[in-house]
Amino acid sequence: MLWIIFMLLLFISSMEMLTQNRWKKQVSAGLLENCTGCVLCSEDNGCITCHHRLFLLIWRDGIRQYGMCVHTCPPGYFGVRGLEVNRCTKCRSPSCESCFSRDFCMKCKDKFYLHKGQCFRQCPPSTTAQPGTRECQETCEPGPWSEWSACTHEGRTCGCKWGLETRVREVAGAAKEEGAVCPALLETRRCRMRKHCPGGE
Repeated sequence: MLWIIFMLLLFISSMEMLTQNRWKKQVSAGLLENCTGCVLCSEDNGCITCHHRLFLLIWRDGIRQYGMCVHTCPPGYFGVRGLEVNRCTKCRSPSCESCFSRDFCMKCKDKFYLHKGQCFRQCPPSTTAQPGTRECQETCEPGPWSEWSACTHEGRTCGCKWGLETRVREVAGAAKEEGAVCPALLETRRCRMRKHCPGGE
């Protein structure tokens, strides 16, 4: 009877050791995967320091913090190169897909429009949404039309049946932003001229 109990305990003990060894192998394999590109690596937290050209990406899962070395920072982060460590820093705005710095967005997530480094659900006043680029573009507010010019044809004001006259309008200096969407600032229309010039020219 004792012999059977001894054999049973021995079997249970060997099974536990086998399970622990398998688990340790999985942990070390997982650790090696998480430590790719690391100079210093922690069993609990992954990478602590990366090779010179890589960026250290740190993210949280509940109260735990993990580190990973990456060649390029993922969406929502931007790379900051430092003397000791290069880091992936999170964009401040959650609606930003990629940013140049913490507060300057370069591309917004779907359903948002980019304007001067910020993401908006609707474009601000005096801008229009460009669906193709998902950017807000400045619009011009032109002033009033000028009076129509004299009716001319090839620089002459007489001696022809039909000519053209034009009028223009100005845009305020503040609205003359590069790439702004402006309505027509010059109009031309057909006009009747004097057929005969004074003095018979």
